Amino acid sequence: MNPYETNLDKNEANYVPLTPLSFLERAKDIYPNYEAVVYESRKYTWSEVYKRCIKFASALDKLGIKTGDTVSVLAFNTPEIFEAHYSIPMVGAVINAINTRLDSKTISYILNHSEAKVLIVDRQFHDVVKKALEEVNSKITIIDIDDKDAKLTDSKKYRIFGI
Repeated sequence: MNPYETNLDKNEANYVPLTPLSFLERAKDIYPNYEAVVYESRKYTWSEVYKRCIKFASALDKLGIKTGDTVSVLAFNTPEIFEAHYSIPMVGAVINAINTRLDSKTISYILNHSEAKVLIVDRQFHDVVKKALEEVNSKITIIDIDDKDAKLTDSKKYRIFGI
C-alpha cells in the first residue's frame, strides 16, 4: 500500500462539508471587505451580507419560524432572494423559491402543498399573490420586498400587504 494513502479517513482535521451556511461563514471571515452583491445602486460586502442574513434570520425566528417550517419566496433575482437562501436555513427552515412566471392557481397550489408559514414577495407580484391567497387554506405571513430600483408605473396599486 502506498504510504501517502494511509490514515486519510475523513476527520475534523482534513474534512469539513461545504454547506451554504459554512460557505457564508467562510466568505465573511476570509473576504469580509470583498463585494458579494452588486445590484443597481446597492453594493454589499460579504461581511454586510452576513450581518443582513443574521438580522433576517432573527426576524424569522421572532415570527415563530422553526426547524422544518417552509418559507416561500416569490421574487426576482435581487439581493433579498440571495439573502433568503442563507437566512431561511439559518433558522432551520426550508426555502421554497417559487417561479415568478407562474399563475395564481399554481402559486396557491404550491403554497398549500408546501404548508408555507411565510411568503416573502416582491411587491410587483401583489396582483397574482392576492388571487393566490384566496385559495390558500392556512394563514401565511406576508413579508414585502420593496425594491426601490423596480420600474413601476403605478406604485399605489401595490400597497396591498405589509407587516
